Amino acid sequence: MSSTIHANRLARVRAELKAQGLDGFVVPISDEHMSEYVGDYAQRMAWLTGFGGSAGTAAVLPEKAAVFVDGRYTVQVRDQVDGSLFDYVGVPQSSVAEWLGANVSAGQKVGYDPWLHSIDWARGLEKALAAKGASLVAVDANPLDAAWDDQPVPSAAVVTVHDAALAGQAATQKREIIADWLKANGLDTTVMTALDSIAWTFNIRGTDVSHTPVGLAFALLHADATADLFIAPEKVTDAVRAHLGNSVRIHDRDAFEAALVDLKDKAVAVDPDRAVAAIFTALEGAGAKIARHRDPAVLPKAIKNDAELSGTRAAHVRDGVAVSRFLKWMEEVAPQGGLDELGAAAKLREFRDANGALRDLSFDTISAAGPNGALPHYKVDETTNRAIETGTLYLVDSGGQYDDGTTDITRTIAIGAPTAEMRRRFTQVLKGHIALATARFPKGTRGSQLDILARQYLWADGVDYAHGTGHGVGSYLAVHEGPQRIAKPAGGQAGTEEPLHAGMILSNEPGYYKAGSFGIRIENLVVVTPVRIDGAEEDMLGFETITFAPIAQNLVETALLSPAEADWLDAYHAEVFAKLAPGLSADDRAWLEAACAPLDRTPAALAA
Repeated sequence: MSSTIHANRLARVRAELKAQGLDGFVVPISDEHMSEYVGDYAQRMAWLTGFGGSAGTAAVLPEKAAVFVDGRYTVQVRDQVDGSLFDYVGVPQSSVAEWLGANVSAGQKVGYDPWLHSIDWARGLEKALAAKGASLVAVDANPLDAAWDDQPVPSAAVVTVHDAALAGQAATQKREIIADWLKANGLDTTVMTALDSIAWTFNIRGTDVSHTPVGLAFALLHADATADLFIAPEKVTDAVRAHLGNSVRIHDRDAFEAALVDLKDKAVAVDPDRAVAAIFTALEGAGAKIARHRDPAVLPKAIKNDAELSGTRAAHVRDGVAVSRFLKWMEEVAPQGGLDELGAAAKLREFRDANGALRDLSFDTISAAGPNGALPHYKVDETTNRAIETGTLYLVDSGGQYDDGTTDITRTIAIGAPTAEMRRRFTQVLKGHIALATARFPKGTRGSQLDILARQYLWADGVDYAHGTGHGVGSYLAVHEGPQRIAKPAGGQAGTEEPLHAGMILSNEPGYYKAGSFGIRIENLVVVTPVRIDGAEEDMLGFETITFAPIAQNLVETALLSPAEADWLDAYHAEVFAKLAPGLSADDRAWLEAACAPLDRTPAALAA
């Protein structure tokens, strides 16, 4: 899209700000639910700036504007956003508050949409602006919506019932557990705004957000185990109404704010990390007694029950068949030339569609050839699409949404013969992956305490990767799910200090990225499981790997693996073949058998 279009949009926003008596405005990638991925109607930053990433913010002043992104998007933002219109600002090195503090003047008014920001963010920015004699103003109408002529409307798609056999627990039981929690904490009501929490609690799913099976809704859950669900009425079928029952009162989504005002004198639990500032303002104005608590669905949603774990294991076998067929196809087709990133991603989708159970991808496939692989969150489009050439590495990070589970897998393959550097870095990443996969740790261990296991072999060479090692994954829900996370403790990243519990699903995905050259990542999903150790004096946990697809052995420098690491890879590949072979044709099965053959540990191979 041309810079002229974005220049015109920026001018229209500034004109609208002036009409509203504002001097500036902050534009996040967010929606009324503080979602990571948002519907098309909420893609305000992309419309204004052209930035297509999933995390970032823009700020507009009369003479200056800026975009704020973290290190994942340093290259992407420069490719997509016109630097003559917007300053590029890196976070956490700087922040919206710091930039505005350096650029506002006394008396200026900076607007924000209280339905798109957290209360703590708003109060922090308000304080920073006050120090410069400026003020922060909550708007009633978002000026970007006024300037955006062809803004999409929120999805009207119906929600569906998520079968209790797959959920492993009836929605009534979940509400009763939350009601008991409310009573134990002396609370009357909890406000639930996170879309995946609502989907989980009520055992419903939707298609309102790409790749995340949720419906746009708010909810109030009460200590008597009843609930009020605020959702567009056309989205609720008779089957869903019957499923929800008489204890769930259904209201139009637009009635939510008024319902908050009706909570006068009630003790109300609100999650400040998931509920927007407007909710706090409405409750405070009504005289409700606000108690800050984490959304009570977050932890039980993360700790999967037996039915959810059984389902996700089945989904991963189904998905592994599709990925293995794709890897075989890549091995045959890519060296011939003529294949590009978009074509490869489309073919992988085709293999997933063939199983007949795919509901959606779990995120936009990262199909990255050569130097594009060095961008950990690369998103291919018509302008960035690159040919997959011999002598390069190809990285593909992808996943599927199935009724019984959510998958996320990354494989890196060599197109032609890999270099010694590629093989060394790949093997170091693999060693870190194995170290995490085989870890044993006491109950109560945090993700931050495990992260070094995956990085140690890269650190030994003075290299690292700039993303976390593992994120939580939902059960036919969000592919990025909290509260658990495996990452460095620095930087205040949410989830790194969350204790790991049996039943949690996480990714195991160390990587290495050489700017302008190649990227490597090996990702499987794992389940936290109890581990019995003879003579143990602590309750111990470990990981069960549930992702199955071959790991490229021609990228493994066998001499760098310990015997135990080589044994792990052989055992993993034996399990891959055993689980996937029944779902493959004879030709595909023969390929998989070769791809999963034991490592060559002859002296000649070890010396190579």
